Amino acid sequence: MRPFRFGVQAVGFETAVDLRERARRVESLGYAELFTADHLGGPDPFLPLVVAAEATTTLKFGPLVINNEFHHTALLARAAATFDRVTGGRLVLGMGTGYQRSEHDAGGIQLRNPPQRVTRFEESLTVLRQLLDTGEARLAGYEVNVDVDRLGIRPTGRVPLLVGGHGRRVVGIAGRHADIYQFTGLTHDWTTGDIAAGGFAIDQLLERRRWLEAAAGDRITQIDLSSLAQMLNVTDDNETAESARREAAEQLGITPDDVDQLPFTLIGSVDEIVAKLERTRELLGIHHYVVRDPEAFAPIVERLAGT
Repeated sequence: MRPFRFGVQAVGFETAVDLRERARRVESLGYAELFTADHLGGPDPFLPLVVAAEATTTLKFGPLVINNEFHHTALLARAAATFDRVTGGRLVLGMGTGYQRSEHDAGGIQLRNPPQRVTRFEESLTVLRQLLDTGEARLAGYEVNVDVDRLGIRPTGRVPLLVGGHGRRVVGIAGRHADIYQFTGLTHDWTTGDIAAGGFAIDQLLERRRWLEAAAGDRITQIDLSSLAQMLNVTDDNETAESARREAAEQLGITPDDVDQLPFTLIGSVDEIVAKLERTRELLGIHHYVVRDPEAFAPIVERLAGT
């Protein structure tokens, strides 16, 4: 059984001073990673993390996740290798297919149809792995065509790839390429890219675990299993917790009982959340969690990190 590891997704910041202080605080609380995001309308996913890395010693960093449709694969590999090199090997490269049509329309960036997008996603991961591992790549794919003899910059070591997704093709891609697979439990309207509630039933998550195992084969033992906490409320007040469960159930289209089973909704006392994470690790194998409120979740990190 793999030990628990925890990360933080922190999207916004005011100044470089603020960013450094936040990174030091996250590190001091026992978290292992600090993640950004990749949205038009937000900061660059890599540049702020260079500043954060200079202020810390153990944290790993990365985007959660790169919108693959925003980036040319070879140039993304160059940026990733450069970041890993200048931070001393501390990159975790989160990758996603991209989904939000409004962002693409605003930036004049093509958003391929779903089948093309997923095909390009796997081809991109294939090329990224080649370029990051060897500095060269050749692929004449359906959506990605590269012929690179020398990337010109090499990462410090192997860069882990994190893949999040819910659909069967993306879960299969994660099984073949990911070092970390992140259950999302979110579905998208493939036309607009809007996020919708769906895929939150525990049997659906177990099904995705089976899909992952089937695609990964023997390498399943090398894949970390992860969850991004969509809702977090650490409280000893039973009434507050019950209200939060009802709100989560309404927003996600599930029952309050379902809320207590899911790895995306962490509600209750420290003891209750600790017990839930231990149960979920037994059931689904999830041992890596990313949260957005590091202070509130810190008591759980203190109890479980490394155990």
